[in-house]
Amino acid sequence: MADQSSAGDGAAAGERLTTREAAERLGVKPATLYAYVSRGQLTSRRDPGGRGSTFDAAEVGALARRSRREPAPGGGGLQQIRTGITLIDGGRCWFRGVDAGELARHHHYEEIADWLWTGTLRTGTRFTAPPETLAAARRAVGALPPGSGSADRLRAAVIAAAVMDPVRFDLGRDAVLGSARIMIPTLVDALPPAAGGGPEAGGARAGAGGAGAERLIAARLWTRLTAREPDEASLRALDMALALLIDHDLAASTLAVRVAASTRAHPYAAVSAGLGALDGPLHGAASGLAHRTLTEVLERGAAGPVVADQLRSGRRVPGLGHHLYPGRDPRAEALFGALAGVPAAREALEAAHAIEAVAARRTEQWANVDLALAVLSVASGMRPEAGETVFAVARTAGWIAHALEEYEEGALRLRPSGHYTGPRPPLPLPPPAPPRP
Repeated sequence: MADQSSAGDGAAAGERLTTREAAERLGVKPATLYAYVSRGQLTSRRDPGGRGSTFDAAEVGALARRSRREPAPGGGGLQQIRTGITLIDGGRCWFRGVDAGELARHHHYEEIADWLWTGTLRTGTRFTAPPETLAAARRAVGALPPGSGSADRLRAAVIAAAVMDPVRFDLGRDAVLGSARIMIPTLVDALPPAAGGGPEAGGARAGAGGAGAERLIAARLWTRLTAREPDEASLRALDMALALLIDHDLAASTLAVRVAASTRAHPYAAVSAGLGALDGPLHGAASGLAHRTLTEVLERGAAGPVVADQLRSGRRVPGLGHHLYPGRDPRAEALFGALAGVPAAREALEAAHAIEAVAARRTEQWANVDLALAVLSVASGMRPEAGETVFAVARTAGWIAHALEEYEEGALRLRPSGHYTGPRPPLPLPPPAPPRP
């Protein structure tokens, strides 16, 4: 194998490498090399002689040099993690270099998810779960106690789906993609239908998507969130919300997924780690707080008193502000645009804009995606936790993308060193406590 310390250095201008040579210079397998191509990190060209693909030596060398960069001292690999999935820069959010809002406006959630994994955008992509996997997941969800939340149901469903997948421990790219295309529809279809709706209510009206449109994840998820029949604009808004929430760089739940993947946990276990982190009130549950705030504004008829109550109590106004964006969250901007075409969302949308306007006078905080998601859930008659369900289903696709990246990295690399602050050893054994009375 070529010495990686000099990979790509001194490459002649225009020099082309075979697949084997490029893989050796990078110190990876050919399958990983083509994963770099699918993620846009390398470009390939067919050999005119028909003997396979060739790669630009200078480009391979540049990637090798980037790959050799060590993390900051003491970071244990956690301070900076290379990723080619999401860039947040200049107040915008980009998926593999493409504006996330533009993607969501032109393509369905499944199409974007599959493109994020493979680098190929296939229109008409749909995800379906094997009947036996779905049946097992529904039994697991049905066995939960009454009053279980959607987060509990999703965790139960993903565990059941894992047990039904005999190749889940195969971390090859094709096997992981097969698991992902089963996992997401299982999560959705294992949820019980909303009270008053049939198991596939509204599916046949999947946003005028033509033949097979009833199989859209958005259409199936709608029936789990509300008993109302969707109109085309409402269903499109839900589909856009799923697409916009697919990924957001290294959020807490995504980091949990990557840590799990670094131990070579299978994709179902990695997603379970993400669902656990998402269950925290400061992450996935944020949209529920925004839902309740928006409902209160509609009930009281004004945003001012509600915002004042939040600020008086020392709390942040739910649905406002994001440390990664100096202004309005671009995902909220895109989703607000879609909701403007939903007649039933008019009052909720006006209330959301009023909350933003009142708060901006003092706090300089603008709407984030949780507030836009709350407009969708309030206007559609969904429960407050519906936004969390949308978030979890959507983000599963991004978690899979990050797991795929992490499987190509060195195992167990995400292991920081603790900074010990306890008493210095050696100390004597502690005395036993007196027996309890």
